[in-house]
Amino acid sequence: MTNSTSSPTQFVDLDNARVEEQRQVMAEIIKAGHCPFCAENLEKYHHQPWMKEGKYWLVTTNSWPYENTQHHLLLIYKPHAVRLAELEPAAGQELFVFLAELEKGLALPGGGFSVRFGDTNYSAGSVNHLHAQLIVPDITRPGFKPVRVKLGKDQTPA
Repeated sequence: MTNSTSSPTQFVDLDNARVEEQRQVMAEIIKAGHCPFCAENLEKYHHQPWMKEGKYWLVTTNSWPYENTQHHLLLIYKPHAVRLAELEPAAGQELFVFLAELEKGLALPGGGFSVRFGDTNYSAGSVNHLHAQLIVPDITRPGFKPVRVKLGKDQTPA
């Protein structure tokens, strides 16, 4: 595995989990030593339906969407990769084609797209496998607060 975090077999970062159910699933993943986004393991841990699959990317709904979202989709890079430099050049093209198709097909009025990469102390990612997120806020929800994508882990000792 090509990985820039301190542990070469750490496929998830429990510190970056946001909800208890996610923490529990991630604890199982750590015990098994699996990458939850690699093809051979994806269905063991991710139970949302696939919306689209290409040569490089798989599109699905996030199991634990951010609060105040109308849509929170994951675009998972099919080969195991952690860093942007590991992407096949054609994968970038397929990613943007998928994003445009999702925008049009779901009639998205607007939103955001993010990719976190590398060391999870910097990316604040919960899964150490390259994936993108397409997020549309639910601005009409009562009590709406803006959706924020976190980068960087708090290094202050507890």
